[in-house]
Amino acid sequence: MTDRPNRSGNKNQYPTVTPSAYTQEMLQSTEERLANTDNMQPPCILELLDMSKTTHHKLSLVDLDQPLFQPYPSELVLQNFTPAQTYMLPLRLDNRDKVSRHVKLEQQESEYFHVVQEDAGRSVAPGLSAAFTVSFAPQEYKDYHHSLVFVTERERFEVPVRAIGPRAILDFCDELHLPICPVKATTEKTQMVRNIGNGKARFKLDTQSPFSVTPSCGTLDVGEWMQVTVNYNPMTVGVHSQELLLHYHTGEDVCIGLSGACEELEVRLETDSVQLTRTYISLASVGTVSLTYKSKIPLKYYWTTWPSLQEEALSLLRYVCTRMLLYRQYRKVFFDRMFFRNAGCITIHRLPLLSRALQQRRSQAVRDYRLALSHSCTTVEPAEGEIWPRTPGQFNIVFMPEEAKLYQQTIYCDITGREARLPLAIKAEGIGPNLQLNYDLINMQNVVIGDKDFYEVQFQNKGLIDAPFRLTSPDTTFGRCFSFSPEEGVVPSGAFEIVKVTFHSRVLGTFSEDLLLTVTGRPQPLIVTFRGCVIVPTFHFNVSELNFGDVAFGFPLTLICTLINSSYVPMTFALRVPGDGLGSPSITSAIQVSEVSRNNWGGSAAGDLHARPVEFTITPAVGSVRALADVALCSNTVKRYKLALVVDVEGVGEEIMTLPINARSETLT
Repeated sequence: MTDRPNRSGNKNQYPTVTPSAYTQEMLQSTEERLANTDNMQPPCILELLDMSKTTHHKLSLVDLDQPLFQPYPSELVLQNFTPAQTYMLPLRLDNRDKVSRHVKLEQQESEYFHVVQEDAGRSVAPGLSAAFTVSFAPQEYKDYHHSLVFVTERERFEVPVRAIGPRAILDFCDELHLPICPVKATTEKTQMVRNIGNGKARFKLDTQSPFSVTPSCGTLDVGEWMQVTVNYNPMTVGVHSQELLLHYHTGEDVCIGLSGACEELEVRLETDSVQLTRTYISLASVGTVSLTYKSKIPLKYYWTTWPSLQEEALSLLRYVCTRMLLYRQYRKVFFDRMFFRNAGCITIHRLPLLSRALQQRRSQAVRDYRLALSHSCTTVEPAEGEIWPRTPGQFNIVFMPEEAKLYQQTIYCDITGREARLPLAIKAEGIGPNLQLNYDLINMQNVVIGDKDFYEVQFQNKGLIDAPFRLTSPDTTFGRCFSFSPEEGVVPSGAFEIVKVTFHSRVLGTFSEDLLLTVTGRPQPLIVTFRGCVIVPTFHFNVSELNFGDVAFGFPLTLICTLINSSYVPMTFALRVPGDGLGSPSITSAIQVSEVSRNNWGGSAAGDLHARPVEFTITPAVGSVRALADVALCSNTVKRYKLALVVDVEGVGEEIMTLPINARSETLT
């Protein structure tokens, strides 16, 4: 038989017991512990054997996962022994089968353990036992471990033998009942713990929410004592219970019961809704809400936008995961740059500095996210803190709007003594700059094409804050004809602003355009409408027609008419006679006589035998007249016709006006 090393690090080796049961067990002698042992466990089967080679009784009523013999006790335990003395323990193996079976001990050398079998070699009848005597001769007071291996006709199994050396015993109570605690508050209970065992105690203490323990680990020599404090911080109303696990370094686990009751306090807000006054953007208004409570303990609180702790935890988890992803990406980029761009040359001692800096940045981001309420238009002052007994609990609700709109928000106060967060509905309205137009409709009536018309738009700031503005026109045909001076600016409180509007159109037609006066901080722009009609310049002739009457062939006749521009813009015109000839100018009678005398006259259009000659000469044919200017027209005709003199206006169109021409050409007789 050989000794095995100490397995004190295996937590599953020893069952979990209460402190009193553990103390009672550790203080017993070996004989007392054996007498009090009544829990039998099947031994561990090491190997199954081929029964056809060992016995004629191949069938058994005992299951294969159970050995043919049941040891009693299941484990031999010796404790509180004295070195240099010999201790004897009986071991009995009961035959559980319905036929006689053989069992023998595999002799294993050991300096401290010896086993003697009574009536060795005989078979054991059903229901009877094989008896063994185990002797233990320790040399010093310490832990010893050994295994006895037995062989039957079907298996090999082991029976553990354990000698327990010095043990620490901390005199904890079996149960700790903590005082009644308000929800989200903390109560505690302190116990003086002494090591009443015979060995040094190195231990750990562990429990779960809503309980915590201080210290969580420690060391105590024999006879020494220390304070152990259990804190109770319940988050829900009711009775809570947990286990406080005491783990000794020798492997034993002791379980202490923890229990406590939790109740709510009479804490409430004086009102569950606040209506704040209408407030201009960039300015602030303040409302007050009070807290009513009856408490003898300080109340910790903080304001948040989440209605419950669960929703806050989920939201915070998503936020932290996002930040962690960014953190990892940032770290990857850093390493890529340092290793790949610098060919692996990196200062190793700077890596902890980088990790620490990123960790601090991440922790700060979590704190900022927790206090997200302080970054909104509605803030609470103070946002978190502690209210002491007999101290009024008052909070200022500060409203500083960013837009001119109606704000509705519900915030929550997480406070000690109340399981559910206290809701506070806030209603407030933001007011933008109060800029008012002196009129919202301008009728421009008739506007001559090409003319520049000037108008003034005046508005006044009747509010308490400055009004930044911008005037724009729609992107339409006539909307692009407007221009402004200035286009944008700031109107101080109580001041006026005049914007000059210029309209210049090269397009005819009726229009109605809405110019938008956009005011920063005001959701809807102000509208000023310009209506009108773009018309052609107004002009007329001083005569109703040009009547040449009878005109002698070859003799020019001149008539004079006046073109009068009655508009207020210059006009560029062109005069022509549609239907007139397109050939060479007509020839007068004097030229005809001279050509006949030289015998080379070729007719009325000698130079062009096919095209009709130009019979009308207009002077001037083109030109520009200012307002109320006169134009003289001279016309020559060489034959009878009935046509019209037309006026084309540049930038407007052709044949804007016509002047009838009547004439009859006759030859001299």
